[in-house]
Amino acid sequence: MGEKVSQIRSLALIAHGGSGKTSLAEAMLFNSGVTNRLGRVDQGSAVMDFEPEELRRQVSISASFHHLPWKKHILHIVDTPGDVNFLTDTKLVLQGVDSAVLLVDATDGVKVTTEKVWAFANELQLPRAVFVNKIERERADFEQVLDRLNQTFSVKCVPMTLPIGQEHAFKGVVDLFRMKAYIYQEDESGKFDTTDIPQEMVDRAQEMRESLIEFIAESDDEILEKYLEGQELSKEDLQHGLKTGVKEMKFVPVFVGSATRNMGVQPLLDALVDCFPSPQDRPSIKGKNPISGEEITRPADETAPFSGLVIKTISDPYAGKLNVIRIFSGTLEADSSFYNVSKEQREKFGQLFFMEGKNQSSIESAGPGEIVAIAKLKVTSTGDTVSDENHPVLYQAVSPLPASIAYALAAKNKGDEEKVFSGILKLTEEDPTLRLERDKRTHEILIYGTGQIHLEVATEKLKRKYGVEAALKPPKIPYLETVTREKKGIVYRHKKQSGGRGQFAEVHFDIYPKPRGEGYEFDEALVGMNVPRNFVPAVEKGIEEAKEKGVLAGYPVVDFRIRFYDGKSHEVDSSEMAFKIAASMCFKKAVQEANPILLEPIMKMEVTVPDEYMGDVIGDLNGRRGRVLGMKSEGSNQVITAHVAMSEVLRYQPDLTSITGGRGSFTMEMDHYEPMPLPLQEKVIAEVKEPEES
Repeated sequence: MGEKVSQIRSLALIAHGGSGKTSLAEAMLFNSGVTNRLGRVDQGSAVMDFEPEELRRQVSISASFHHLPWKKHILHIVDTPGDVNFLTDTKLVLQGVDSAVLLVDATDGVKVTTEKVWAFANELQLPRAVFVNKIERERADFEQVLDRLNQTFSVKCVPMTLPIGQEHAFKGVVDLFRMKAYIYQEDESGKFDTTDIPQEMVDRAQEMRESLIEFIAESDDEILEKYLEGQELSKEDLQHGLKTGVKEMKFVPVFVGSATRNMGVQPLLDALVDCFPSPQDRPSIKGKNPISGEEITRPADETAPFSGLVIKTISDPYAGKLNVIRIFSGTLEADSSFYNVSKEQREKFGQLFFMEGKNQSSIESAGPGEIVAIAKLKVTSTGDTVSDENHPVLYQAVSPLPASIAYALAAKNKGDEEKVFSGILKLTEEDPTLRLERDKRTHEILIYGTGQIHLEVATEKLKRKYGVEAALKPPKIPYLETVTREKKGIVYRHKKQSGGRGQFAEVHFDIYPKPRGEGYEFDEALVGMNVPRNFVPAVEKGIEEAKEKGVLAGYPVVDFRIRFYDGKSHEVDSSEMAFKIAASMCFKKAVQEANPILLEPIMKMEVTVPDEYMGDVIGDLNGRRGRVLGMKSEGSNQVITAHVAMSEVLRYQPDLTSITGGRGSFTMEMDHYEPMPLPLQEKVIAEVKEPEES
């Protein structure tokens, strides 16, 4: 068996992109002796960023996992993406950890995604610390960042370390818990000398320590009583209060340093071991009995029945599929099996691994709190609960973020269609936000994602992993056509005489508009015997086929009624084919004369933006022919509901990002159709006719 459950810590590094999560993970691995050199993102030598797309863009695209020993404990660390395009991965892997470290750039402060990932951690009630990084950079300002943290978040952020010097003068940190200064060597080794606090910082350090002790005391009634009576608090009291305060999120400890210079990282590692919760310190996880629906509680105990949740899937064309599982209870052994409760199937497997960046190390068994990987499972995917077959339990997994953008996907090379679609389907196992759908109206294959970069990265992966190239283009808009007035007595005669048997059919139609959304109706109203009844299905079929390609721009015609009331036939030359042709031509003539118009799809949108951008966003929606339906407050955000024409919001995401500085998000779905304004209608018709003429 691995470490004792009490000696395990699992944490995710979360932040806005570019705050230094991967660099901090590299410093942690190096300081614990797992790696023998400090990995660098800018040099492509980071252990935790290894996908070619990550190395090229220098951002984390996919969550990566590692573990390290520190003070006789094992820390499982997860480096998560901070780019808004890849946040689903962050949200899903947070289900597998017991705490989080939020990084904030000392020059940039709290950004949009900082707030988003903080909200994910809130949802899962994860205790957390803040690491103010890049304090060595120009314009770094620790006090300003601290103020902003306390303005933004409802829980108090309290420093545990203070920087000695800032910008180029940064050389160490003051540890407010031990009241010592650590002066670091300049060689990225992480080695430091423990000294007294510099004279000019003593007053500030004393003041900040008082504040820290106050928060620690308030975390526990007994300690608070001692504190209020003016008694000296022992080191044990402070340690206990600190642990309780962090676990119960009474306050958030703040550390400061430079991940790339490997300064200020050790106090954070010490605190993760000393004051952050083990799996046993967290509330026992609750699930349901899959059959009775009764609530089941599973303790983080090695002897309890095994249960876990799949938090990530990695698809590799060579190694096959890897599922990453957080174990919540019991023990999992290599060369055994478990029950996939979500899919109701038993899965057998061989080796059990710990993930180490892009590599894996084989292990014999693992217990509560550990994050393991298993290869080549048949049915298991992200979000599935796995458990002991005799004691099944089903956990509620968090949902991926909704897709907000769609592109039409096509193979670049003829004959590669099958490979493109099977490759993308494999990528959707790895990334649940990606979705593939066929649009019945335009017959295009649409790929949905959280942003343009998200979809571009998916096609880059497709080329690298499966050797096929796909092109992305804006989807076609599924316009429709309809008629706006009734027209009676439309007659069409189809007659063909060219030696041998001829063709003859004549049909008489009336056409009527129907209310929006009511579709098409065929009304057979023949009297007398001018048209034999056996030709009626052919007439209906002629209309069915012709309505798929309207007269204005070739879009399907909807919401009309055709009354077929008379016609003529010839006993030799009339046939089903002749009546089908006559019906389709008569239908086109009828539509032409019944004042046809184009209908455009209208989307229902929900746009979530901070209060200060509401006016700008509403103005922009109005400029896109949008109709605002309502607004409601959600925290410091406003949610605007609106109807907007699909053609106006195909590229909405980058525009919303620039209006709100990346702080806005939206969802949209198809709602209904409306007549299109005439000038715009003419433009669409001209665009359709142009390629035909050329």
